[in-house]
Amino acid sequence: MVKHIVAFKLNGTAEQRLDVARRFKAALEALPAVIEPLQSIEVGINENPSESWDVVLTATVPTMADVEVYAKHPAHVAAAAIVGPHKADRACVDYEF
Repeated sequence: MVKHIVAFKLNGTAEQRLDVARRFKAALEALPAVIEPLQSIEVGINENPSESWDVVLTATVPTMADVEVYAKHPAHVAAAAIVGPHKADRACVDYEF
């Protein structure tokens, strides 16, 4: 099994970042129903104003190859397009467990 963990820092005002984060979260949470190897996804929106990262996701897939399947799936590409124009930074860790 593989955990795919990604954190995003967004541009804009607090209200703009929250709007983007909410739309992104909704799109990501719909993905397990349409991407076969995606077993689960959890998306959190930062509630701590003293921290600078806005969104984190944790996805679970069976293999490292499935991370690529997930990433290239059209539904994931559409979800990523929500956050893309607002992305200031991105950090990712993929590990087997």
